[in-house]
Amino acid sequence: MMSSEEDVFVGAIDQGTSSSRFIIYDGTSKVIGLHHVEFTQFYPEAGWVEHDPMEILESVKVCVAKAVDKATADGFNVDKGLKAIGLTNQRETTLVWSKSTGLPLYNAIVWMDVRTSSICRRLEKDLSGGRNHFVERSGLPISSYFSALKLLWLMENVDDVKEAIKNKDALFGTIDTWLIWNLTGGVKGGLHVTDVSNASRTLLMNLKTLEWDESTLQTLQIPAEILPKIVSNSEVIGEIGAGWPIAGIPIAGCLGDQHAAMLGQVCRKGEAKSTYGTGAFILLNTGEGIVRSSHGLLSTIAFKLGPKAPTNYALEGSVAIAGAAVQWLRDSLGIISSASDIEKLALEVESSGGIYFVPAFNGLFAPWWREDARGVIVGITRFTSKAHIARAVLESMCFQVKDVLDSMHKDSEQEESLKKEFLLRVDGGATVNNLLMQIQADLMGGPVIRPADIETTALGAAFAAGLATGVWKEEDVFNTGAKMKNATIFRPMMAEEVRKKKVESWCKAVSKTFDLADLAF
Repeated sequence: MMSSEEDVFVGAIDQGTSSSRFIIYDGTSKVIGLHHVEFTQFYPEAGWVEHDPMEILESVKVCVAKAVDKATADGFNVDKGLKAIGLTNQRETTLVWSKSTGLPLYNAIVWMDVRTSSICRRLEKDLSGGRNHFVERSGLPISSYFSALKLLWLMENVDDVKEAIKNKDALFGTIDTWLIWNLTGGVKGGLHVTDVSNASRTLLMNLKTLEWDESTLQTLQIPAEILPKIVSNSEVIGEIGAGWPIAGIPIAGCLGDQHAAMLGQVCRKGEAKSTYGTGAFILLNTGEGIVRSSHGLLSTIAFKLGPKAPTNYALEGSVAIAGAAVQWLRDSLGIISSASDIEKLALEVESSGGIYFVPAFNGLFAPWWREDARGVIVGITRFTSKAHIARAVLESMCFQVKDVLDSMHKDSEQEESLKKEFLLRVDGGATVNNLLMQIQADLMGGPVIRPADIETTALGAAFAAGLATGVWKEEDVFNTGAKMKNATIFRPMMAEEVRKKKVESWCKAVSKTFDLADLAF
């Protein structure tokens, strides 16, 4: 930490799927100010999910102003001490905007949206290798999950996008790109950039060169001039422009949310974390080598902490619906009045009573990759109560995470050492639920470690910015002993035969979700 400055602060913009927040940390990575704002989710058709980019931008502005005000009111000299800003964001969510007006040409298409399924099927049919045509270059299969397919939909279906591309007035980006462009001036010279982690989720970046892949762009007929410049996760990108309460402060870190959480959890090679938010995302740091999965996982970037720093890669398994299932219980079924109520309700029963809930609302991601899947609840009897359903919803998150972890064990070159020493670090809002964490340990059959600060996504963005500006050194950030201080460890208590039976029943329930998409649409 800088010892010459009395007050040293780093801020983090954390723009998620359902909310935005701005958190200010001091030099010991302690939170000294924060603000949080939810924003609107749009569902124009079954399987479609959109966000208003202008509402997202406004939510970030409010969060920054309010967090600075709170920290200042508490006696912290943020104006003098704020050294850098890091940014982390929901990944894959895609938008195109006009560089002349600064206005979006369509709503942002959210990562879980499945409207591109027909485009995926078309590409699988037309390209050699089918679904895996781009895997060697990008690490990713053809799927509605990734940004390139959403961009193709916009190019094929939105006249304003077609016209803007024709007139050289279109800019493509994920949410990080949209925010940085606006933070650094927008139409008055805003910087059009993305980072390696977000770029790795578009299907368009070459995992080895960390540059846009020319052959992929040609195959998909995507013009290179609409794409942002790719930078590392930890470097000074540019300064925040006028009109923001933190004008003049450098943006010095940018990572997709799951990569930021890996850094916030200080995951080294061979270490894994699971973030529980709208979805659940499990990443295993595989070091400087790209590990190819044969069990339904993705090869991706972990982080690259500087332009000349080595690249850490990861295996990832993404679960589309985790905390979103709790929101569904609250908002659509009215079984609970707030998300925090689910733990109390689920504790009213000792088990799920034979209920298995598979939240395949928009298909299933890793390791199944079934866009035709739709949600099911199986095992219902007259004995079933809302408490059983609540507990089954919690179990569904943990079963899905276990599925991914099992695939990681099979894929990893360190399989044996992982089996012997494997610890799962967890973070995200849902991890405050002690029952959820105990269920995860039980179904996984291994310990789950929850840090004292569960908002590790924002912390990772702050670390990246602090590293680039000299606030921290890597040995400070990767001091795992300090990071694990005051952590809570959940250890498995379930008998092995019970675990095995429940996993078998879960797999049967998952199989019931396949080929149901026509019923939903």
